[in-house]
Amino acid sequence: MEEKYLVCEDSIEGVFTGIYEAYALREGHEHIHIQIGEEGNLRLFATYINIEPDAVKTAKVAQTLRKRLGDEVYLYICRALAAQDRMKGEAVYKTVVNGLSKGGGRRVMENLADTHVERTFELARSAANEALRYIEIVRFKESGEGILFSKIAPKCNVIPFIMPHFADRLSVENFIIFDDMRKIYGVHPALKDWYMVSDSDNSVYDMFGESDKENEYQELFTAFCKTIAIKERINPKLQQQMLPLRFREYMVEFDKK
Repeated sequence: MEEKYLVCEDSIEGVFTGIYEAYALREGHEHIHIQIGEEGNLRLFATYINIEPDAVKTAKVAQTLRKRLGDEVYLYICRALAAQDRMKGEAVYKTVVNGLSKGGGRRVMENLADTHVERTFELARSAANEALRYIEIVRFKESGEGILFSKIAPKCNVIPFIMPHFADRLSVENFIIFDDMRKIYGVHPALKDWYMVSDSDNSVYDMFGESDKENEYQELFTAFCKTIAIKERINPKLQQQMLPLRFREYMVEFDKK
């Protein structure tokens, strides 16, 4: 049978719509694949179908997954799709097939002998670990308008997983977390629900200037971090192991200015 590749957007909405369309084809799943984005080299004797994200179809797939596979498996799937990996769409799709059509059910993530389930598990763990890192290292700056603002550049799309944490702890604050890699914002109005927006040209980010006292507080915090350091116990290799260099670009205490 001819191989079919459903080309989807790199997002939960894109892949979930692809899964919906894969089931709608009713041709079995052995010869159907989900591909994230376009590839330079096309396969011979294969059909490529572009899939546009659809909110209604996404909601239907999400509802089915939560109802039949449970919230824990659903969270694994969402985390896996937040990871940075071009093959994640295929891994998640085949994991869903394993759970819904092959009897895996709510225990599908225990079937690590299946290569697709194992890959989904690894991707989910990677995204969860990075989200935990960013919960610890996010640094906010205060704008002139009194809005707390943070800029990050994670490998995985961690915004959906760290926003609930900060929304709970900073519920009375207006704050924004900007993902510079994907140009998306997590926005939290004070005492309201948070939401996400995209901004490809950074126009929102450029609107924010620091408050009058922000530089003063940054200098105080940097001085504090330097003061508590014990010179004789400085261990750069251990420090990089605990806090890799890639996390430090937007951390005040490592700012070179």
